[in-house]
Amino acid sequence: MSKRGPRNPMISTRGYATSIPRCAIAAGLVVLGIAWIAVYYTVARDAAIYNGVGAKPSDPIPFLADLKRWNYLIGFLLIFAGMIFAAHKETPLGRGQGVVVGMLFSFLFGLLWVVAYYFLGDNLYKVWVMNDLNQLNLAVGVGFMAVGFSYATKWE
Repeated sequence: MSKRGPRNPMISTRGYATSIPRCAIAAGLVVLGIAWIAVYYTVARDAAIYNGVGAKPSDPIPFLADLKRWNYLIGFLLIFAGMIFAAHKETPLGRGQGVVVGMLFSFLFGLLWVVAYYFLGDNLYKVWVMNDLNQLNLAVGVGFMAVGFSYATKWE
């Protein structure tokens, strides 16, 4: 007599079961973080940085304008949380070659963020998001590198 299978079958590769809900939550957090930053920058940023000179910009999402630059922290923390959530054995990025891909992407993206910040220097005003963060661009780059270390701890 063979052993009973699981009641909730999951996709299995190389001996590990893949959790579809965990993958969806990880991807959702990353997408939500990117969307949060994009909506703030394109819709509410003008109202947030308005200093009383000239015509007052429209404010369709007042709570985003009230948070001002805290929106970047919220957005990047959502992105980092989603990437760290994906560094689990139940996701494709948390095992085998996926760990290497996630780790290298995080390290290289963080490094490129910091290098771009330094190379742009005085022309930083031309780049979306980076122009508002100024010195905090270093924290964003180091944050991506820290996420890379969460993948490095899963490498076997």
